[in-house]
Amino acid sequence: MLMAVPKALWAYRGFILGNVKREFQIKYRNSLLGALWNVLNPLAMIVVYTVIFSKVMHSKLPGVDRSFAYSIYLCAGTLTWGLFAEIVGRAQNVFLDNANLLKKISFPRLCLPATVVSNALLNFAIVFGLFTLFLLISGNFPSVVYFALIPVLAVLVMFAIGLGITLGVLNVFFRDVGQFFGIFLQFWFWGTPIVYPAAILPAKLRPYVELNPMADVVVACQTILVNGQWPQWSSLWPALLLGLVLCGLGLRLFRKHAGEMVDEL
Repeated sequence: MLMAVPKALWAYRGFILGNVKREFQIKYRNSLLGALWNVLNPLAMIVVYTVIFSKVMHSKLPGVDRSFAYSIYLCAGTLTWGLFAEIVGRAQNVFLDNANLLKKISFPRLCLPATVVSNALLNFAIVFGLFTLFLLISGNFPSVVYFALIPVLAVLVMFAIGLGITLGVLNVFFRDVGQFFGIFLQFWFWGTPIVYPAAILPAKLRPYVELNPMADVVVACQTILVNGQWPQWSSLWPALLLGLVLCGLGLRLFRKHAGEMVDEL
């Protein structure tokens, strides 16, 4: 079942790319600066984090004595989480948001989640490209270890889209799912070591953080970008396995209820 998906998506790659281009254009329609906002917004975030936390608050990471360490730590966690949240958040509403399209046009429905992932990766590439430029200019680029981000982010995307498709199908039949998950996502963010290192938590809370699959993914990115070290690959197995299970579950739910979904929309 999973093996047939890439073939179907590849056959409709023109449709997916067309949707990505259309959404990108709609996002900046009637805007004087247009796509430049995609650069200005992340640039402002990086500047704020750098100036406020490194120069004004003099925030430090335990065991790391570099002026930009906490800013890099914060950006690494925030950008990684942002990619995850965008994929899951948009995927859980993708069938509802495209109800008219689903009723009128015949195409593989999984092109819609693929469009969500493509759009999220495009936005992430722009933001992360600026962040990478900052790392180079500030002398904090982690050399060849940087490319370890590729498999880490692949695990993140698989986990996010598996969760997103599962929630997306359930959200068609139970609209409270989307509302509840939006609230849950806020608690999930603060339960992930993004703005704080896990080492500062009380010992009794650390086992709960270890149950969080996103914690390992975020920590892996922070290890690469802050410490310039290879991540602990074994720590990513829970997120990878959970992502595979959710992808399988989501596809199963989708194929079983595809006909009913159109009637419910």
